[in-house]
This record gives sequence, C-alpha cells and structure tokens, in this order.
Amino acid sequence: MITKDTRFLIIGLGLIGGSYAMGLKKNGYHVEAIEINQLSIDYALKNGIIDKGSTFDLDMISQADVIIVSLYPNMSVDWIATYQKYFKPGALISDVASVKTGVVKPIQDIIRDDVEFLSSHPMAGKEVSGVKFADDTIFHSANFIILPTEKNTKEAIDSLRQMAQILGFHNISELSVEDHDAMIGFVSHLTHAIAVSLMNTNDNTHLVEYTGDSFRDLTRIAKINENLWSEVFFLNKDNLIKEIDDFTAEVENLKSKLIHNDVEGLKELFIQSTARRKLFDK
Repeated sequence: MITKDTRFLIIGLGLIGGSYAMGLKKNGYHVEAIEINQLSIDYALKNGIIDKGSTFDLDMISQADVIIVSLYPNMSVDWIATYQKYFKPGALISDVASVKTGVVKPIQDIIRDDVEFLSSHPMAGKEVSGVKFADDTIFHSANFIILPTEKNTKEAIDSLRQMAQILGFHNISELSVEDHDAMIGFVSHLTHAIAVSLMNTNDNTHLVEYTGDSFRDLTRIAKINENLWSEVFFLNKDNLIKEIDDFTAEVENLKSKLIHNDVEGLKELFIQSTARRKLFDK
C-alpha cells in the first residue's frame, strides 16, 4: 500500500505526467521525474511540481517504489524493457496509455518476477501538451480505469486504486484489456476520428467567423497530436474500424429518413439520442 514514505517516479513530464506529479506532491508525497527535455524539468522544479528531476538518473529508477510511465504506448514498452533491470525489488510500475493491446501483454511477458506491472488509464486530458499546462484538477471529474490480468496481485490493484483516490479521480473501475480497448474504441478513438473527419470535410476554414458553439464543441478534440494518435489508432485499429462501420451505418440510417421524408422516423432518432445523452448528465 501507499504510505507517506512512498517514492514516486514519473517518466515523461507531459500534461498527464506533470499533472500526476502535481497532484501527488500537493498531497505530501515525494515525487521525482525523468524527462528528456531539461526545460521541462526546470519548469517543474521552479513551480514545485516535483522534488527532483533529471534527464537520466539510474538512482532515481532504483529508489522508486511506484513508477508511472507517461510515454507513448510503444515507447512505454521499450522503456520498461530497457530499464527494468534497475527497478527496486517490489516496485509497482504502471502506465497511462489510452490503448492496451500491444502494451500490457508484451510488458508482462518480460517483466521481472520481483516487480509488478499493472496497467491503468486516466481518462483525462486537454487539447494542449507539456508540463506547463499541468493541472491535477483535470482528474477530479474524470474516470480512472485499472486493467488487472491474472498476473496481477490484489495488493497492486489496491495500491493503484489508492493512488487514484489520492489524485481525486471521480470514478475508479476495473476492466480487462479486451473490454477496455473495445470501449475506448467507441468513446474516445471514434469520437476523435469523427472530429478529425469533420474538420477535413472540404475546406471549412473560411467559416471561422460564423461558427457557433455546436461546431466548436464537436471539433474541439480535432486539435490532435499526429504522432501519438497515429500510434494509438493503429494499435486499436480493429476496434476502431468496427466502430467506424457502425457509425457510418447509423449516419446512413439518418440519411435514409431524410431521403424518404420519414418525419416520424427522424423524430424517433432524436428522441432516442436525447434519452441516451441524458444518462451522462447524472
């Protein structure tokens, strides 16, 4: 379990890694960070986000009780494979990747027997990046998902749940890797695909002076990191392709109502969507 003596190490001081560090340090925990950008370390130190930081420090790795790898999915696998030989026996390692296929199994297949990797997903973020935008309050209305496998212990699950509570997550749940990636393919990856596609439908840049809140709300997440999201889409492409097919079929259904002047059928779609959306307002 996590105690006040627990030493946290964040690998990667981006928005999420920086927000983890900020939230943990605010709650009195010792937080260190490894980040390739010295300017990010300097900013985090100056603003009290971390206790110590470095571009590379094996002692930090070997002394950490909990390591949060806040890197792109494939980079997370590579980093753990490279540096696990320095992990403290009994250390708990987790990640923040938004897709788990291609991450959890490769890591658990090679991880040392005396440490434990338990994957998790903080479902929070902003359309900005970098530690300068770190804000632990983004977790307070967000969901935190733990993804245990048969290789994980109850102690590790309890520790990650405790960490999520410390960070103030609104809801904490558990899912299998398969269920997580199917779910995230719909609620996150499909929505990003829709936003990107909407912004790429013709050249709509001349409409910037005329758009209202509906267009801005729908396309907010189209401001997207092309390197990260290309990787995420391909790692979860089977689920995403299925969701795109289902979405396309539903758009065609709506289109059919218009073609056939089916007023009542169109109203039924509106009634159903309204009822389903209200469930998210509770």
